[in-house]
Amino acid sequence: MYESVAPKDPLTQGDIIDGCPIFGLDHDEPLVSLEFPPTRWTARVIVLTQACDLAQAKTRRVLIALVHGAQDLVDRSILKVAVIRDQVRRGVVYGWYFLPAAPAPVILPESIVDLRDLHTVSRSVLELLIANGKRICRVNTPYREHLAQHFAVTYSRIGLPEPYSTQA
Repeated sequence: MYESVAPKDPLTQGDIIDGCPIFGLDHDEPLVSLEFPPTRWTARVIVLTQACDLAQAKTRRVLIALVHGAQDLVDRSILKVAVIRDQVRRGVVYGWYFLPAAPAPVILPESIVDLRDLHTVSRSVLELLIANGKRICRVNTPYREHLAQHFAVTYSRIGLPEPYSTQA
């Protein structure tokens, strides 16, 4: 499912990169204000931009999603072990995508991609991180396409105002 990638290999969809700088206005309500300065942090991310767009240099901005350690989400009471095991891992929860732990030599624990926490980053920033050895691994095909499909379903589903009524 994963492959180790040399720093000289080009950036592509499915690359998991550590230490990516993220910026945002992430302040708690009711204190939200446009006057607050943006916060900056670093995170492990996965590249979601289509591989063909990256290969043909059609974009300077790259869409990424945050990658969290599954145990970290459990420890922070964001997800329960049973939810990860029974729902997220099977792909029935919109917005979360399960990545199993990678075998050695790749160091990647069980992780969850948060498809609801998306950011764009300059391609040159990601390429600099890769040159500095921050690419953890790459998700291989067909798993990369499965992730892309889960991303598409997350954002393309049609929300109905209420469930269908039934006669039973």
